[in-house]
Amino acid sequence: MSFITQYMINQGVPQETIILLLMLPIFTTIIVFARQIIGIKGFGIYTPLIIAFIFLATGLKYGLVLFVIILLIGTLLRLLAKRLRLLYLPRMSIVLIGITLTILILLLGGAYLEQKNLIAVSAFGILIMVVLVEKFIALQIKQEAKKTIILILETLALSIICYWIASWPWFQNLTLAYPLWIILGALIVNILLGKWTGLRFSEYSRFWEVIKNIEPAEKK
Repeated sequence: MSFITQYMINQGVPQETIILLLMLPIFTTIIVFARQIIGIKGFGIYTPLIIAFIFLATGLKYGLVLFVIILLIGTLLRLLAKRLRLLYLPRMSIVLIGITLTILILLLGGAYLEQKNLIAVSAFGILIMVVLVEKFIALQIKQEAKKTIILILETLALSIICYWIASWPWFQNLTLAYPLWIILGALIVNILLGKWTGLRFSEYSRFWEVIKNIEPAEKK
């Protein structure tokens, strides 16, 4: 452990807080790399980042279950509320009220079945998931269902990757041992990614026929 992190821990700063803060530049770099190089769009940087932290607070198993249920219920309630022909904000409020009732029913069921891991899920994580539903529902309104599903799956994939990395004890120890190098390395990688002008991996499959036709022409 470096002198800096050891000093903060000795002064009462929680070790978990330091680890999560040092994971933040790593998470953002992973998301940017996936977007710029691989072509995985996801739902911006903020959303997969927040979902990853929610998974860390709730646990991946229950975090995924809650997220999927909340998203499905939110989508269903949006379709039902749409028939009432209400304004956007009252309609969204109705959706969030329905989601709240659904979560309370899930917690009641968990308490009845004595599922301690479920009823111990962080309230903070649940509240953030409920708020994020508004973003996904707004996306459903603007885009086609297929594109929306792809973006949601990409966002979840990025969040799960970040969760796995943050849950790796060896990597946690590495961040505590070399905090400044972690931040500096993430900064340099982002500068390099910001100057990337080549095709993304996903674009090679889309434009493969064009690329194959260009190469013979260049040889001639």
